[in-house]
Amino acid sequence: MLGRITAGDRSAFEAFYRRYATWLLLRLRYRCADGAVVDDVVQETFLAVWRGTARYREQDTGDVPGWLWRIGSRRLVDSLRGHGARQRLAGLLARRRFADAPSAEEQVLLGVEHGDLAGALARLSPELRAVVQATVLDGLSTAEAAVLLGIPAGTVKTRAMRARRQLRQELA
Repeated sequence: MLGRITAGDRSAFEAFYRRYATWLLLRLRYRCADGAVVDDVVQETFLAVWRGTARYREQDTGDVPGWLWRIGSRRLVDSLRGHGARQRLAGLLARRRFADAPSAEEQVLLGVEHGDLAGALARLSPELRAVVQATVLDGLSTAEAAVLLGIPAGTVKTRAMRARRQLRQELA
């Protein structure tokens, strides 16, 4: 389908948009409570796909939803940086607002049956778990996770190291 989109097939793009737009919108709203910012980011993400500025290479990136999520999440971080990210992120993270509702990733991890990974992740402190989610599950860089979480990059690295050490101990 992506090959047809890059060739300019409008119907293929419309089908792609219908399939993934709502999914991307909901995931980004989990990260940012400002609906206008999220709407803009979703449109920018699909515009990049349509224009071909975001190129999908199967051998490099794996599945299409993951590729689309990486584009959208990075555009969200860039968008928030442009609006005074540190101040706005603290109030805009929807995760804080929906702390009692498990994310899609948490629901999947609850069903993990190989070892006690879900339990080990659940036993991490919320600060460590947030870093693991941003860097491992969402695939953000240390700098991007720092902006998203509103903490210094060095703190992200330290928390990631502590989380890995704790997970290694619990899963050994």
